[in-house]
Amino acid sequence: MIDRYSREEMASKWTYQAKYQAWLDVEKAVVKAWARLGKIPQDDADKIVANAGFDIKRIDEIEAVTRHDLIAFTTSVSETLGDESRWFHYGMTSSDTIDTAVAIQMKDSLELIIKDVKMIMESIKKRAMEHKMTLMVGRSHGIHGEPITFGLVLAVWYDEMRRHLENLEQTMDVICVGQVSGAMGNFAHAPLELEEYTCEELGLKAAPVSNQVIQRDRYARLASALALMASSIEKFAVQVRHWQRTEVYECEEFFAKGQKGSSAMPHKRNPILTENITGLARMIRSYAVPAMENVALWHERDISHSSTERFWLPDSFVTSDFMLHRMNNVIANLTVYPENMMRNLNLTGGLVFSQRVLLELPLQGVSREDAYRIVQRNAMKVWEEIQHGKPTVNEKGESLYLNHLLADEELRSKLSEKQIRECFNYDYYTKNVDNIFKRVFG
Repeated sequence: MIDRYSREEMASKWTYQAKYQAWLDVEKAVVKAWARLGKIPQDDADKIVANAGFDIKRIDEIEAVTRHDLIAFTTSVSETLGDESRWFHYGMTSSDTIDTAVAIQMKDSLELIIKDVKMIMESIKKRAMEHKMTLMVGRSHGIHGEPITFGLVLAVWYDEMRRHLENLEQTMDVICVGQVSGAMGNFAHAPLELEEYTCEELGLKAAPVSNQVIQRDRYARLASALALMASSIEKFAVQVRHWQRTEVYECEEFFAKGQKGSSAMPHKRNPILTENITGLARMIRSYAVPAMENVALWHERDISHSSTERFWLPDSFVTSDFMLHRMNNVIANLTVYPENMMRNLNLTGGLVFSQRVLLELPLQGVSREDAYRIVQRNAMKVWEEIQHGKPTVNEKGESLYLNHLLADEELRSKLSEKQIRECFNYDYYTKNVDNIFKRVFG
């Protein structure tokens, strides 16, 4: 975990203190379950629950000798107990403790991620409502297409995040499982009820079946869900970066008083937050690969997964949490320039209305092929004039494209001047925005 890209609320869930505390919580839950089953004296169980503790420095000292972190942990805990320590870790294998404890950490962390996602959805919704009818040009291949609204762009973002929210909530159900099934998962040394009571105490489900570990397809599901979410956040960030380009300048990240954009060029206002988010998303996606490769362990288990999970589990959660908060800040404080959006919408001299004209001609009996030829012929004239720096509107404020269409005799034989002019109406493109918003936001 890198402090620069960490929030304390999430990072604290993945410290050594948090890890060993989760281990201790699992061990205590097992002790309680044994006492409930009548296997160990209730008085001994009460002493363990009340007095068991650990010391991280002592664990490190023991592990330097044993080279086994779980044994170092149980030895450290036993040193805080009396004769009742014989019941600590009774009938368990290391993964019973570790995997069940990691399930607790993943559950707590995923709850925070889900909270983050809901937060960013609310910010998107607020800005979408604010700019529901703010006109801008839609782009495909980076080229101007047709008029849309900025609110529609944000509605797409909201709907996409809702899918991630559903995926993460379903993933929560997949990862919240524990096990106390013993060395090979055969319950030879403990009844199934021990596992069930333990998981009930910890707020987890018991895995229906395990071998020596919780199966890593569950972890891979988590890594994939976070990677998919990060990809969408990067998508939003890339769009902001494009809008902030000097030639576009339709939106920009909030630029605070006293902020500096460049050590050499005082005028610079760079999209540093969204560029950072783009990089963080790449890292989060990269964690999905080892998580998926961990699914194929040897037989009942090996520990090839262990080293990778020490990296990717904390880092994926901490980085995802940081990224979501940073993107939320970008969206909530995004500076929007509707005038520049309209300027860019008019940049191509009315070409954004070409399909509107195209669709009118078949209604007058013109074939699709002839209609396309007429409309494109006039559009190409506009492109050529724009290339040579000709103004996109004439002295009357009329667009180049409208002028060419009105002067086209073949077109005028099919459409009146009034019909052509009616094609250049922005309201045509916003008439269903309210209905789309009802679909998305209810």
